[in-house]
Amino acid sequence: MASFTERHEYQLEIIPPYSIINCRCAYIIEKDGVEVGRTYHRHVRTPGEDVSDDCEELQAVAAALWTPEVIAAYEASKVPVVSEQE
Repeated sequence: MASFTERHEYQLEIIPPYSIINCRCAYIIEKDGVEVGRTYHRHVRTPGEDVSDDCEELQAVAAALWTPEVIAAYEASKVPVVSEQE
């Protein structure tokens, strides 16, 4: 009987100057050790964002790069959204 397994591969990209993390996850389906399918998912994490549900690699990179100074600089760079209300 055929055996199916699933594994994940992660590719992280660091976007300067605030060390924003772009993560691409590949979900790989294998049948008897041979890849039979692959899908991708991307998500972005910004300094100070909760990454506790992300892969260990992303958590480690965020912990190393997102110092309090980086988080403060990123927060200061955000432009407030102004809505027009009549």
